Amino acid sequence: MQQSQRFPAQPQHTPGFPQGPYTGGPRPSYPGGPQIGGPLVGGGGQMGGGRMGLVQPGGGAGIPPQPMTALPPGHSYPGIHPQGMSSPMHPGLDRKRPAPDPRSAAQQLKAKKKKRVADKILPQRVRDLVPESQAYMDLLSFERKLDSTIMRKRLDIQEALKRPMKQKRKLRVFISNTFYPVKHEIEDGEESVSSWELRVEGRLMEDSGKPHDPTKAKRKFSSFFKSLVIELDKDLYGPDNHLVEWHRTQTTQETDGFQVKRPGDQNVRCTLLLMLDYQPMQFKLDMRLARLLGIHTQTRPVIINALWQYIKTHRLQDAHEREYINCDKYLEQILECKRMKFSEIPSRLHPLLMPPDPIVINHVIMVEGPDAKKTACYDIDVEVDDTLKQQMNTFLLSTQSQQEIQALDNKIHETVETINQLKTNRDFFLGFAKDPQEFINNWLISQTRDLKTMTDVAGNPEEERHAEFYFQPWSQEAVCRYFYGKVQQRRIELEQVLNIRNN
Repeated sequence: MQQSQRFPAQPQHTPGFPQGPYTGGPRPSYPGGPQIGGPLVGGGGQMGGGRMGLVQPGGGAGIPPQPMTALPPGHSYPGIHPQGMSSPMHPGLDRKRPAPDPRSAAQQLKAKKKKRVADKILPQRVRDLVPESQAYMDLLSFERKLDSTIMRKRLDIQEALKRPMKQKRKLRVFISNTFYPVKHEIEDGEESVSSWELRVEGRLMEDSGKPHDPTKAKRKFSSFFKSLVIELDKDLYGPDNHLVEWHRTQTTQETDGFQVKRPGDQNVRCTLLLMLDYQPMQFKLDMRLARLLGIHTQTRPVIINALWQYIKTHRLQDAHEREYINCDKYLEQILECKRMKFSEIPSRLHPLLMPPDPIVINHVIMVEGPDAKKTACYDIDVEVDDTLKQQMNTFLLSTQSQQEIQALDNKIHETVETINQLKTNRDFFLGFAKDPQEFINNWLISQTRDLKTMTDVAGNPEEERHAEFYFQPWSQEAVCRYFYGKVQQRRIELEQVLNIRNN
């Protein structure tokens, strides 16, 4: 190891410093500059393996070259920080340990709010002291089971909401027509002609077992349909004026009914075509596939699932290549292939799925008879969103119960902390009552240890107070390091004053 810089030789005498070894008595003060030196640079020293690898220079005045000795574990040179920083020799000056990095306010708040379930459990000593506390522990056990059940139910509800929840209801359609005969009195010189008016209205029937809720918003009649077509008698109104059509668009305004007014004084046969607005969309199956699967009109997932059930029931999945399906004679005739992959099922089903059939109502517009207004009723099965879905959403989004539970949990935590504190106070006074002398001695020892921790003092001031402490083998190196740090510090200050860059 080459030595880049040598320690400066010890001066014969420095004003303000005592001559000869220090043998006790009042400790000398070291004037001149701050008490903390810079890091150990130069001198060819390295730290390694628990032994100082610094080569101590010889030729210094009064300091013979000596090999460095390792310190016992847990000891350090007085005035030398573990990082190699030199510090004052006096034990009472600048002995503070570096303060730990303070946590951010957000982390402290999070740690404060994060209360574990274990904090609600009473210690075993308290339970032994108060047998009645076992009832509280039983309640905690029941609460854990209840929380587990509620969480499982919440997950089930979340999964159920992902699937369409529909229920069948009755939509009552009212088809009425009113005849307006010719008016014999002529107003403003205009002649009136006989005419009729057709109205198509409807409303959703309420369940017989549920009371009517007046605050609930009613669904508009037109919202149940995608399109409505009224086909009148072509012989009476001609090929260009016999159709009345309504189709839903993105800007359609929902309405409670439809009306058609035409001139005429004869009974008119008409056909109403009502196309339901299925949500999600439904399809009509090919007649052969419908007979094979046993369904007529359904959604695409239901149709694919029914086909998969047919494949499993008849064991059509290939035993070796599981991604293939070996079609039987019925599927081969319908799908027009002997063998196909699972991924081909949607494309094979696409030409077999058609729009659902409209609801057809044949009606006769009557203009004869004593009554001017005639009404006919028809019931149609429709699918509406299950009211339970709204209740499930409300349950999942409700936070009031969670806030109440959190407030009660906070009270429980505070109560348990108070109980633990009272138990500590009880043990304190009970120990004093049993043996005051031994209790006071132990208490003083504990307070001394706590005081030492609170003042954050490193080392052992009581041991360093005696002169023998400074006659140990490391004292000479400590003095060299101290003076070397002082010289380096003074050199840096001079370079800063003279504006000389250290190369």
